[in-house]
Amino acid sequence: MRDRFHWEFSKFDYRRNSKVDWSWILALLLAAVLVYSINLGGLPLRDWDEGTIAQVAREIWRSPVNSWRWLHPTLGNAPYLNKPPLMHLLIAGAYSLGGVNEWTSRLPGAMLSAVSVPLLYCVGREIFPRRSPAIFAALVYLTLLPMVRHGRLAMLDGAVVCFFLLMMLCVLRSRRNLRYCLGVGIGFALVCLTKGIIGLLLLAIALLFLFWDTPRLLTSPYLWAGVFVGAAPVAWWYLAQWLEYGNTFTNTAIMAQSLSRVWASVENHAEPPWYYLLEILKYSFPWLIFLPQGLRKAWENRNWSWAKLILVWISFYFVIISVMQTKLPWYVLPIYPAISLAVGAQLADYWCTSDASYPRPVVVCLGLLAVGATIGSFYFSPWSPAQDGALQMILAAVAGTMILANILARRGDRQFLIILIWGMYVSLVLFMTSSHWVWELAEAYSVKPVAAMIQKTTPTGQIVYTSFPYDRPSLNFYSDRQIVTATHNQLQQQWQQHSPSYLLLDTPTLKNLQLPAAQQLGSTQGLTLLRRGEERGVRGE
Repeated sequence: MRDRFHWEFSKFDYRRNSKVDWSWILALLLAAVLVYSINLGGLPLRDWDEGTIAQVAREIWRSPVNSWRWLHPTLGNAPYLNKPPLMHLLIAGAYSLGGVNEWTSRLPGAMLSAVSVPLLYCVGREIFPRRSPAIFAALVYLTLLPMVRHGRLAMLDGAVVCFFLLMMLCVLRSRRNLRYCLGVGIGFALVCLTKGIIGLLLLAIALLFLFWDTPRLLTSPYLWAGVFVGAAPVAWWYLAQWLEYGNTFTNTAIMAQSLSRVWASVENHAEPPWYYLLEILKYSFPWLIFLPQGLRKAWENRNWSWAKLILVWISFYFVIISVMQTKLPWYVLPIYPAISLAVGAQLADYWCTSDASYPRPVVVCLGLLAVGATIGSFYFSPWSPAQDGALQMILAAVAGTMILANILARRGDRQFLIILIWGMYVSLVLFMTSSHWVWELAEAYSVKPVAAMIQKTTPTGQIVYTSFPYDRPSLNFYSDRQIVTATHNQLQQQWQQHSPSYLLLDTPTLKNLQLPAAQQLGSTQGLTLLRRGEERGVRGE
């Protein structure tokens, strides 16, 4: 009875204040679009997901419509069986409008990630009896570094979170309007067509929540009809792949790239069970300070729908990804909206309590963050060997935010929350305008100069063998060639048995191989491109 009264009251309150809600939705969307789009194409694509996804999208974009490449995508003209092609198709569409570049590669994912911010606000409006927890939850989510950084990349995970939030919003609204059950199926389909069977895991979270909160809905034919409608295009896509590739698709896409990640480490991505806990601890500040209190508040109010959703969402998803053997940093992203809801509920309590004395751990942690950011700012100052003006400015903004927030929190002034939110937003915008937001680019040589050299001096479609120890999909994308990693013996054999041969070698390997009839085509970033020719030796630079 209490839940029914709450739904009816929320319905009336939502209609009465719809203009206020639409104002918040628009403001959150504009703020999210800014932080997710600024300097979006300023840095090269990084390896692995970005390089691979962009390459698949470009091959779809280049192919004729009647080639069915949009249904059966390829990577290097070989079948691409890793993930369904929804995001690749969106990026290919962006290429049709704006050409092939970093900005168009990242734009679809970034905009979907930006949309997820007002979606979380709408989720909060459905479960909280007041507006303030929904506002704070959306603002916390807007200023979470891992969500903004990964959401801006040409990857699948920002889109998955967006579609999952759409599904959860429809789940919540279906409790009082069964027409939204269709939206549950649509959200489920979008998740599955983006990242495969992870959609089953996210759907399980929704069903577990309903089992605890609204079990009557699980017996509704409308809900299962909606899920069936969403599952139909997913089943059709999987059937189309199986008819095209047979057991190769089953063994690769379903087993090797999906199910086997649960019990085996795929591509040597094995980490301890506490790996994701450390990821959350490293990148969720300053909002991590409020998470323990938020979780405690949810547990104490576990009879309410909002608490049930947070507890089911965080606990179930966190346990599942922690026991999986394959662990990657972006697997944890779907948990951040639930963390934001928990933190938002706690911040709303602080905001609605006047002349409060805030917990000492909160004040102490803000002080420690202020000290750390201040030290970091001085470390990257012009007077330090590690000088970096951009990092110094970013850390100075963080330090100023934490210092002022600490002072206000000590005084019991609730305005410290506004300072925290605004300061973190400004700091994130500054960070995204710098050259550091894709920090993985510093792990190896810059690919664009090497790719330009390869593209200029090798025939179209030519395979180039390299001594670099691992594959770099971004190099394949920028050079528009297939760059294959090879061992010392494989390089020597390739050179002796095939003509023409193109090798991309680092300096030590170049000296050790002593290749006859080698023609140097160029050298950059410590790598030399050679072609088997009639000249003896290697010309000097």
